[in-house]
Amino acid sequence: MSSPQERSLAVIAGLDAIDLDFVLHLPSSTLAGILRHLEQKARPRTFPVTREEEAVGIASGIALAGRRAALVIQDNGLGNLLTALNTFPAAYHIPLFLLVSRRGGLNEYNSMIHTFCERVEAIADAAGLRYFALDGRVPLDLWPSTVTKAFEHSRVTRRPVAVFCDLMGGQP
Repeated sequence: MSSPQERSLAVIAGLDAIDLDFVLHLPSSTLAGILRHLEQKARPRTFPVTREEEAVGIASGIALAGRRAALVIQDNGLGNLLTALNTFPAAYHIPLFLLVSRRGGLNEYNSMIHTFCERVEAIADAAGLRYFALDGRVPLDLWPSTVTKAFEHSRVTRRPVAVFCDLMGGQP
């Protein structure tokens, strides 16, 4: 079983390979290692946003300008962005890449999280959000390429695509 740090490093390798211009994120202790890495680099330009819907609007504009962006959020914020996601980038065929950390599961310490997060894949399916899952079922050496391939899938299909990554090791 890999550690949260090893999982974060695998995701970082994938993000670095994409050569992003911008990363928009919401504060997250689960994503802290990834965010610190990105913030210490000159590129991509990394900045926090106040809400997931705000991130969708800004990242969509960045994509329309031909630049590479990623949204980095926790899955408990997925409900906040669904309307914005389905009424702008999905409806207008704008590629949008989301890195979504999974919460809940066996190592989750915050009891409030379980109610929403245990249903996040079903919610994404119902909303038509294409996603790829990185968890204990996926060998760690495949994580970086899954991140980069999911980003490219978003660009090729011209739609929002997410990578759900379990950094804490709580999902199966």
